[in-house]
Amino acid sequence: MRLLPHPNPEDIQLTEVLKALSDPVRLLIVGRLAAHGEMTCSTAGDDLGVHKSTASHHYRMLREAGVIMSKQEGRKKYISLRRDDLDARFPGLLDSVLTAAHEPV
Repeated sequence: MRLLPHPNPEDIQLTEVLKALSDPVRLLIVGRLAAHGEMTCSTAGDDLGVHKSTASHHYRMLREAGVIMSKQEGRKKYISLRRDDLDARFPGLLDSVLTAAHEPV
């Protein structure tokens, strides 16, 4: 298993997290991870309506912002939500964003 570079929990910045969560596709990915736990990139990316390279860009944005953890095992890449780190750094933020994202407009 190989971990990709991630920010340390104390280095996660609110502005970067909010920027990462501001995109509807990335918000959908985070919602899927919150509901299902760790997933492969191909499973999390099902029916996103974007090309594989665009999905990879979204995963990178989420990882670099500190929202997800990525690890590679062989040819598969797994992603998971860094809920504990985000909740410790910004209590209630993730739950508030996910709740607001699922409310009807």
